Amino acid sequence: MPESTPNEKSFQTSVFSLDSKLALITGGGSGIGFHIAQCMVQAGAKVVLTGRREAVLQEAAQKLGSNATYFVHDITELDTIPALIETIENQCGRIDILVNNAGINMKKFAVEVTDADFDRVVQTNLHAVFSMTRECGKRMIDRKEGSIIMITSMAALYGIDRVVAYTASKSAVGGMVKALTTEFSPYNVRINAVAPGFIETPMMLTAMNGDIPRRDKAMDRTPMGTWGKPDDVGWAAVFLASQAAKFITGVSLPVDGGNSIGF
Repeated sequence: MPESTPNEKSFQTSVFSLDSKLALITGGGSGIGFHIAQCMVQAGAKVVLTGRREAVLQEAAQKLGSNATYFVHDITELDTIPALIETIENQCGRIDILVNNAGINMKKFAVEVTDADFDRVVQTNLHAVFSMTRECGKRMIDRKEGSIIMITSMAALYGIDRVVAYTASKSAVGGMVKALTTEFSPYNVRINAVAPGFIETPMMLTAMNGDIPRRDKAMDRTPMGTWGKPDDVGWAAVFLASQAAKFITGVSLPVDGGNSIGF
């Protein structure tokens, strides 16, 4: 095949660029959220991180450089979300990309999960995600442009024991992607999700190393035979937010080394 010309190379690179875009990433100060932010900054975006811990957010923003800023915010305080979005757009510019990354998990047998336990997980992983999406979505619909990315889970694709509240919340988010796609996509606002498999974060490794049979079971059903890296999720989010995915909406993309279809 003939070599690409400089213009062709430029085009091939530019469709994945997030240059001039502003991305709001909830829970962006640590873990997968931070790596999504890092990948988006490398792709040219400016990022706004939110979370409850200012010291964590401040350190993350310093690592990311001049294209990152943060706002301390608890997404479970639903009535504060409209003002947060208003403040961000007034101070930082219009939000082009929303990544609903913030979430919590809880490992308990279902019969031990209290109503308060269940509500706490659902409030963070589902209600707050809807509220953030609604408030950003209003503005994106008015502008007829935007990309909203949810973070779901393998727990939304097959049964995993001792995470009933988490599974319920992430399964609901997967359903919400489908419903919102029918309403938002006619206005050029795309709704997609990334479903991470077992991603090598300190929290995951601690949990897995404390439950060796669970660790071995997870690895055995992953055809690629390794844990994912946080950047694997980050670059998938960059792709879904970019012009390269301009005709992709309503999908939940597993980033899992084949885990969701592994035997």
